[in-house]
Amino acid sequence: PADADPAAYTAEGQYAAGHVDAVVPAAELPAVLGDWLRVLAAPRATEPVEPPAALADVAPPKTGWDAVRQARHPGRPRAGAYLDAYFELRLPLRGDRAGAADPGMLCGIGLRGGRAVAYAAQCGTATRPAGYRTAARVIRLADRLGIPVLTLVDTPGAANDAAAEHAGAGPAIADAFAAVAAAGVPVTTLLIGEGGSGGALALAAPGNTWVTPDSYFSVIAPELAAAILKRPAEQAPATADQLRVRPQDLVALGVARGVVPPAPS
Repeated sequence: PADADPAAYTAEGQYAAGHVDAVVPAAELPAVLGDWLRVLAAPRATEPVEPPAALADVAPPKTGWDAVRQARHPGRPRAGAYLDAYFELRLPLRGDRAGAADPGMLCGIGLRGGRAVAYAAQCGTATRPAGYRTAARVIRLADRLGIPVLTLVDTPGAANDAAAEHAGAGPAIADAFAAVAAAGVPVTTLLIGEGGSGGALALAAPGNTWVTPDSYFSVIAPELAAAILKRPAEQAPATADQLRVRPQDLVALGVARGVVPPAPS
């Protein structure tokens, strides 16, 4: 019909809608298939994988506000850089199979030290429902295949606009929590930047979460906490100290197992 979507029923349209993981040119199919066979036939680790080394060599923050500023620095390393440094080979899995994909969530399976490891990594943006559904899908797939999981946490919080609400933000976040909690394979988490509220907690492994020196974790952003407490905006830095968001605070509180150092040069 004249009003039909020209992308309907095409591979590219299905990819854009989150229904397929990749569109591969015919000439590249043998190499891609070979890579997937390498990954899926690789040995599985039975213990939790080690977290990536920190990519930023920064001093421990003196105050909570220092921690927030370091985590929000525009030049801070993001998930893509961590994944590139960690994996010898990684193959992406994309889309929530419900009509959407979130470019702020990188998921897939790769090789680390010759062993297969699945990953779900936030990229520093507000994570959308499709991102949580994709992460949950990949974690459950890894669980069925016996592949350990690495999650990278980096988000100011879950997207909370009208579109996110209409797309089922609450159930999507809950599904990610459930996937991590139910996984029978080891799950390792590294907090690499902002850890905002339940949007970050949804991907955090209980008992096996690590943090980088340029990260923070908080139930709420300091500015919003100050507003809720009816404090003036200039008291946000003091509120950050009271929230105990620094990496060393998270270790002392038992939220994180430790602060990962940079790799030896």
